[in-house]
Amino acid sequence: MALIEAKNLKKAYCEEENPTIALENVSFNIESGEFVAIMGPSGSGKSTLLHILGFLDRQSDGQYFFDGKQIDEYSDAELAHVRNKKMGFIFQAFNLLPRTSVLENVKLPLLYSGIHKKNWDKMALEAIKAVGLEHRQNHETSQLSGGEKQRAAIARALVNRPLVIFADEPTGNLDSKSGQTVMSLLQELNDKHGHTIILITHETYTAEHAERIIFVRDGQVESDKKVINRLTADKFIK
Repeated sequence: MALIEAKNLKKAYCEEENPTIALENVSFNIESGEFVAIMGPSGSGKSTLLHILGFLDRQSDGQYFFDGKQIDEYSDAELAHVRNKKMGFIFQAFNLLPRTSVLENVKLPLLYSGIHKKNWDKMALEAIKAVGLEHRQNHETSQLSGGEKQRAAIARALVNRPLVIFADEPTGNLDSKSGQTVMSLLQELNDKHGHTIILITHETYTAEHAERIIFVRDGQVESDKKVINRLTADKFIK
C-alpha cells in the first residue's frame, strides 16, 4: 500500500465568475521511504500540491489517500492531529521563533503530540544530534547562520518521528554551500534512516538528490521519472 496516493486531484480557486485552476487531473503514488522531488516553474501548482499533500488545504475534486485513509474521511481536528503526528515540514523561511533557543524551537511540535512532557527534552536532543547541531542547542535561533537555522528546522520536523517530511524550497534562502549541506543531510535521512522525503523545488542542484522527479507545469503532471543515477538527474529535468 502506498503511503501517498493521489487520484485525479483538482484545485480551483473561485474568483467571482472566473475560477482559477491551480491543479487538474493530478495522479501519482509515493511509497514509504522514497525521496521524491516535485519540480516546476513559478505558478505551476507545486506549492498548491504540497498544501494538499500536507493537509494544509483540501482538493476541489479527486481523491487523496494518506497512509491508507482518504482525506475526506478526516475531520478538521483529525487532520490537525495526523499532520502533527505523521508529517514534518521544512520551509524556505525557516519559521523559527527568533528569541528562543534551538532546543525550545525543536520541542514545539511536541506541545500537541500527546507525548508526556518528561520525554520532550530527550526527543528534541536526539533530533538536534541527528542534524549535527548539539553544540548550538542553547543558542537563540537569531544567533544562527542560515544553514544552521535550516538544520534546526529539520530537527523540528524530525522530532515527532513522522512518516513523511515535506521540504518546501528548503535551500531558497541559503548560499550554495549551506544549501548543499542541507540537501546532503536530507539525502542522508533518506538513505540511512529511511525517511520519506517530498521536496518542492525549482532548482536542479537540489532535485538531483532525489531518486524520482515529478515535473508539474500548468497544474498538471508533465512527467514522472525515476532517476537511475542521481548525478545525472538534470537529464530528467526539462
